[in-house]
Amino acid sequence: MPDFLHAFIPIFVAVDIAGLIPVFLTLTKGLSLAQRRRVASQALFTAFAIGVLFILCGRLIFKIIGITVADFEMAGGLLLLVFAVIEILQRGPREKMSNLSAGPVPLGTPLVVGPAVLTALLILVPNYGYAMTFGAFTFTIALVGLSLYYSQSVTKIVHENGLRAISQVINLFLAAIGVSLIRRGVEAVLLAR
Repeated sequence: MPDFLHAFIPIFVAVDIAGLIPVFLTLTKGLSLAQRRRVASQALFTAFAIGVLFILCGRLIFKIIGITVADFEMAGGLLLLVFAVIEILQRGPREKMSNLSAGPVPLGTPLVVGPAVLTALLILVPNYGYAMTFGAFTFTIALVGLSLYYSQSVTKIVHENGLRAISQVINLFLAAIGVSLIRRGVEAVLLAR
């Protein structure tokens, strides 16, 4: 059990479920419960597929295409930054299709499974093995699923006006997270020289 906890905790912390729920609620505002759950399912499927792929062959993929973890952090950060800027500058009514398509990107990746989680998976496999890392990752995704599927109760507490009020703040935090990932990637590249 201690090995499982040692594998689980870094993945769980990297996912940041507490920070994910408000983002999910903001991205799916105005959708029905069934639509929210469909977006959540898309996010979970995307996150799980990418995570399993990285557990099995993440280092090989990076080696074949010639990128480093730092490169990956910068790309994920840039994606988050661009998404946040688009959301902040968006004026007028949003099309529902854009909310319905938020499951794979940005929710599934890079929010649920982004550079931090993928880096954790790459580090955990050599230390705890494939089975333990896979089990810890699967358990984390299950917890994320429960959080997203039952996030509707949070909406009842916060109300629509509250979601509207925090929407822009969340997008600013997303932009800041994106910049942070880019900065860490640049620092890692500079330190490697």
